[in-house]
Amino acid sequence: MINPFKSKKGLGRGLSSLIGDSEVSENKTLISISSILRNRYQPRKKFEKESLEELTNSIRERGIIQPIIVRKSEDQDDKFEIIAGERRWQAAQNAGLHEIPAVVIKADNLKSLEFAIVENVQRKDLNPIEEAEGYKRLIDEFKYDQEKVAKFIGKSRSHITNYLRLLSLPKEVIDLIIDEKISQGHAKILVGLDSASLLAKKVISKNLSVRQTESLVKSLKNENQKSLKRKDSNILAIENDLGEKIGMRIFVKNKKNNSGTITLEYKALDQLDRLVEVIKKNY
Repeated sequence: MINPFKSKKGLGRGLSSLIGDSEVSENKTLISISSILRNRYQPRKKFEKESLEELTNSIRERGIIQPIIVRKSEDQDDKFEIIAGERRWQAAQNAGLHEIPAVVIKADNLKSLEFAIVENVQRKDLNPIEEAEGYKRLIDEFKYDQEKVAKFIGKSRSHITNYLRLLSLPKEVIDLIIDEKISQGHAKILVGLDSASLLAKKVISKNLSVRQTESLVKSLKNENQKSLKRKDSNILAIENDLGEKIGMRIFVKNKKNNSGTITLEYKALDQLDRLVEVIKKNY
């Protein structure tokens, strides 16, 4: 049987390699659209409407050239779960098809996830967050380490690490990446910064390039370092002591006339509620 997918350069494991590792239980066959279930391990969450409409129109005109790959459902008789080709399946439904060409293979859950990740990475269909979540799933659910993920995908270890680090960003920033408001290059610079959300908004409002964002973050870090150097050691001690006691970051700004401000930074509403309750009880 001719493999419907050919591996591309730059990937550690192409789809053809993965298919070769799996037992093909049937050659290409027509399967009822209603008998097919989406891949439970599909890393791709966002399907571009315009691109899907173009594929739908193409299928109406020319049919489906490349069969999808499926496996028999583990928990539903007479059903098949997609391993590769969910976008073609969706477009086929939109085009009004009742059947779709498919290749049925035998694959376990790990193989199903591997297929889905490789297909989407090859086609560059995943946004950075979807790609990172796919890597994380290999690590969390199937005991891969970053080195093994890198070798399997055919990417560098640093590539895997940088993508996984994106998942540590605030949800607000992650949503901006998914919506393509900021790029992976921008997001990489914001990882680990307390002001990541504010900086992301500034990147969008000022339409900053990645290089300009790097310069902005660098200047802010330099300012913070200068501020720390200028700050009196007694003030720093007060900030640290108070911060440890109440579990929040404390900023004390003391002016030359010994007036000033105290700023408390909370990261969740329960911290704010607790602080308000303490103040009410004691003052």
